[in-house]
Amino acid sequence: MILWHLGKPRRRLTTVCTYTMNMTRKYKSVALAIAGVILMPSCTASTAASKPQTAESWQIATTQHGKASWYSVRTNGGTRTASGNRLNNGAATAAHKTLPMGSKVRVVNLRNGKSEVVTITDRGPFVRGRVIDVTLGVAQRLGFASSGVAPVKLEVLEAKDA
Repeated sequence: MILWHLGKPRRRLTTVCTYTMNMTRKYKSVALAIAGVILMPSCTASTAASKPQTAESWQIATTQHGKASWYSVRTNGGTRTASGNRLNNGAATAAHKTLPMGSKVRVVNLRNGKSEVVTITDRGPFVRGRVIDVTLGVAQRLGFASSGVAPVKLEVLEAKDA
């Protein structure tokens, strides 16, 4: 088939382009399938096969004292944390200025003795005198959601050597 464009004949290459495009899509699909099969086993949790972690499997590395406050999706200015994870108001996560992402911390409310282990997934708080920001759900479980701020003890946890 010949097309006329500005007085010059041109051949229509749709059949060749379509064939090439379909082959490229097929190869991409095959490559993605192979990559998925190869990479999926590496995405599984390594602790799934081992024994579940209990309170006895952690030891206290350091402790800190100060005030804790809470934050939520609404007060965070978005739904992403500094680690890239999606912020969930009910999750046992927290923000700390210096602890490494993924650190486990036991937060103890000094007013009532309630405690919960949280994972550091964000940076903050950026208010003087505060050592940690916990999610709204953690604050409710620790009993200081209504007051907003509470004196706490942080116990930075590390896995015991077995």
